[in-house]
Amino acid sequence: MTTRRNALLAAATLPAAAGTASAASWPSADEIAKRVAEVSATETAFAAAFAARDVAAFRSFLAADTIWMGKEPLHGPDAVMKAWNGWLTAPKPPFSWGPDLALVLPSGDLARTTGPVKDPEGKQVGRFQSTWRRKAAGGWEIVFDFGT
Repeated sequence: MTTRRNALLAAATLPAAAGTASAASWPSADEIAKRVAEVSATETAFAAAFAARDVAAFRSFLAADTIWMGKEPLHGPDAVMKAWNGWLTAPKPPFSWGPDLALVLPSGDLARTTGPVKDPEGKQVGRFQSTWRRKAAGGWEIVFDFGT
């Protein structure tokens, strides 16, 4: 956990350390830390929508241009929803996930979350990596999703 905390703190201090003209318009370290917490909470809410079988809420997290890696790349929310329909409509979720690391670029506009994927018994069976984009009005939408 210390390594992750150090990575988060290092990323949060990059705008101040950069000292370039473009860095002057970047969010403050406090704002980056706030966005790290936001995107982590967003990933958690996304996973909760899946666990609750809330199809509409699940879809609401998907960007219009999202790309997900499955057996083949899935382009757009319609393709994701079609591919995930069986998992989303099953009585019980076949897996769960949650973030154990969230990073936000110094610009404050892109983020990455990653964490374990667990089977229904709680055994880790993989990891996910998601890339999130901050919307102009605030909030986050998922643009890339990969599982390993």
